[in-house]
Amino acid sequence: MKKIILIGILILTAIVISGCGNKAMPTGNVVAGSEGYVTIPLSDLSNTVKFYSLDDNGVNINYFLVLGSDGKPRVAFDACDICGGYKGYQQSGNDITCRNCGKVFSIDGLGTKNKGYGCWPSYLYHKIEGDNVLIGISDIKAGRHRFA
Repeated sequence: MKKIILIGILILTAIVISGCGNKAMPTGNVVAGSEGYVTIPLSDLSNTVKFYSLDDNGVNINYFLVLGSDGKPRVAFDACDICGGYKGYQQSGNDITCRNCGKVFSIDGLGTKNKGYGCWPSYLYHKIEGDNVLIGISDIKAGRHRFA
């Protein structure tokens, strides 16, 4: 019996360790348009974070979108202004948590520039046109240094 419990503990430990610090896989498939924008339909978004990635010459630039309680999209790099893009963020209910330092942010407060508070999901400029969120490819690439 002790052997079975020990094996169970070892398996559980391996599962927990293998999941720690892993980045979320991109959940959205978007194609960069010829107009220089990535277009994401608002209908694809919800209060569950969707992660996206743009490959810039071998560097994956990660970002995420999520709807706030007001129904407006929040857009940010999956990288902190302080901690960088090594670990990114994860969703915990109505919050986003930095996988590096553990700081927690309300989803409703995201999508703005850092006001000098330290750790903060890096701002990613976007605009709404019709039923779509448009993010400039050049704006995404400007965040490359966070992931290189």
